[in-house]
Amino acid sequence: MRISEKEVRGKRTFVPRAMLRTNQSFLDRAKQLYDQQERKDAIVVRHYRKGQHLFHQDESSTKVMVISRGIAKCYFTEANDKAYIVEFLSTGEIVGEIECIRNISCLCSVQAMTEVTVYAFSLPYFRSLLNQDIVLSNKLLEVMAQRIVQTSSRASYQQLYTLAHSLSRLLQMQSQLRITISKEDMAAYLGISVRSLNRELNKVH
Repeated sequence: MRISEKEVRGKRTFVPRAMLRTNQSFLDRAKQLYDQQERKDAIVVRHYRKGQHLFHQDESSTKVMVISRGIAKCYFTEANDKAYIVEFLSTGEIVGEIECIRNISCLCSVQAMTEVTVYAFSLPYFRSLLNQDIVLSNKLLEVMAQRIVQTSSRASYQQLYTLAHSLSRLLQMQSQLRITISKEDMAAYLGISVRSLNRELNKVH
């Protein structure tokens, strides 16, 4: 199901804190850089259908992307093929920047949960921006710092609150954004099996 840009920006739609990450300030800067470029090939607009991958874990990345529309999931697959969803991403969230900076393969997979549109930066251009664009560099530092805070907060939250409470927040996000989150994705985000999730859902219903 498609959702509007207004909904995912979170200005008029309440989304449980930290479950859906957005960054309007970073999106504004990415759009500004896109509009300012002369050749229109350093940053291009790409569209992804629901279910398509923006990045595949362990594969080489060719772009750094800033989401301008839609929702994607960032997940890590263990050696035993069990998946763990690290976060849900929406407007203004940047992906692929760590791989670009460190020149490594993709640490996680990123998959579109709705139709997704991104600003895709070429790797050479993004590296040049890190050296020349102090505004972008400062915003990226803010992103890194915020991720550390959010990761710590999520770990603390999982220790302090029950699984039922976390599930209720996830269901609330699904309802507010008018999207469908599969049971597999819910379980992968909560760090439990689908069987355990079904038990919790039966309690809710």
